Amino acid sequence: MHFGLILGDQLHHQLATLKYLDRSEDVILMAEVLEESTYVAHHPQKIALIFSAMRHFAKELKAQGWRVRYHAFNRNSEIKKLIHFVQAQHQLLPATALIITQCGEYRLQHEIESNWSIQLQLPVHCLDDDRFFCSSMQFRQWAGKYKTLRMEYFYREMRKQTQYLMQGQQPIGGQWNYDSANRKRWSGNPPLPALLKFEKDQIDADVIELVKREFPQHTGHLNHFHWATTRSNALLALNHFIKNSLPNFGDYQDAMIYGVDYLFHSALSPYLNCGLLMAKEVCDAAEAAYYTGHAPLNSVEGFIRQILGWREYVRGIYWVNMPEYANRNTLQHVTPLPQYYWTGRTQMACMTECFRNTFEHAYAHHIQRLMVTGNFALLSGVQPQQISEWYLAMYADAYEWVELPNTLGMVMHADEGLLASKPYAASGNYINKMSDYCKHCYYNVKTKTEPDSCPFNSLYWYFMIKNEKFFRSNTRMRMTYQSLDKMQNKEQIVAHAEDLLSRLDEL
Repeated sequence: MHFGLILGDQLHHQLATLKYLDRSEDVILMAEVLEESTYVAHHPQKIALIFSAMRHFAKELKAQGWRVRYHAFNRNSEIKKLIHFVQAQHQLLPATALIITQCGEYRLQHEIESNWSIQLQLPVHCLDDDRFFCSSMQFRQWAGKYKTLRMEYFYREMRKQTQYLMQGQQPIGGQWNYDSANRKRWSGNPPLPALLKFEKDQIDADVIELVKREFPQHTGHLNHFHWATTRSNALLALNHFIKNSLPNFGDYQDAMIYGVDYLFHSALSPYLNCGLLMAKEVCDAAEAAYYTGHAPLNSVEGFIRQILGWREYVRGIYWVNMPEYANRNTLQHVTPLPQYYWTGRTQMACMTECFRNTFEHAYAHHIQRLMVTGNFALLSGVQPQQISEWYLAMYADAYEWVELPNTLGMVMHADEGLLASKPYAASGNYINKMSDYCKHCYYNVKTKTEPDSCPFNSLYWYFMIKNEKFFRSNTRMRMTYQSLDKMQNKEQIVAHAEDLLSRLDEL
């Protein structure tokens, strides 16, 4: 008899562990434990989503005839870690082996591979996670062929492998990437789709009450919990996106609007990352929308690129480079994370709005994360590991394999340019171009050195001056430094930026 341990991000019936085991003989183990709930201060909605989805999944497994041993969260229990639960079950029901699918975080995977077999006195077999298009081994082989690992080239190989939006070896439409067509500002039309909400069942209600009671100190609210916690509802969310949002997703995927939380974004990443949805079925649905004429090519290509390209790419980067990757800090940034990342209280309207969305929904779309809260952390010189921990804690879709490369690499440019060839740094002008945030703000986005000037402006140029040795020779930043060379007021910009940095928590 084998044990099969299923984690909170592995909630799919085609999981490698379930395909390996025999339901007539083997036992499934699932546990809500203190260590996994608190190693960072996870948003209450993130905890509630995972716990409720786990309980629903366990219920489905039992209905299919599996024997399931489930440990519900109990702060006072002696079972604080996953291994404690396996040990306790092994004493009650001796097994011949423990089967587990590869984890989503190096921390736990390393612990399992290095210690569990000895501690449990039980063979532990880790299976490859075949829910992804690209295996870790395949990515290593791809990475071994290049000095520079650019996502665009990886994405093209994945397009050829999967044949999404392809005619033989060439992309439909003649272009691999329609990103340049996906940068429109939304001004009220077309109308936004209605938010899909799911009726809570007793499992949902019980979990929400538990999280309110047990994690009151964690930043974030539970009042707007609208996530699907079952596969059937996650499929409804997928269909809702394809029908109502995908046609306009491409045009407006970079737009930001004050008081609008989702625009035309899918908000499917939490379901993909916890297992309620499979990447292939999501990409299949998007591609079908193109072939039926329901959605244009720029929308479908842009959406598939996020999953087939970026999601698979950052996973590969993570597993190839861990654990050393987590400690990188190329720009030697040491500024503590400002307090408003936890309180949301700042005079910068763009930051306040992104924090509001984050705290209310455990969600913010990629431009809010990259070009507002992330951009500000980069320009302020925040210590990369601190902002990485914040993103891991705050978002319902955040697991370290996907969060760390996105934050440390793409947001903070702390990985020596491994993930991105240039930093995603921008002044307030970018935010003003892509949103209406600035008209709600105390600060003036049009000036750089006045007392009420947008902090992004002077901090942007200060960042370029301070890090000139890293970026001056970067061909993609030539125009930036040409503009800097023409500036007459660099000393005032530096002085104003240094003043802002000296009172960062007051902005």
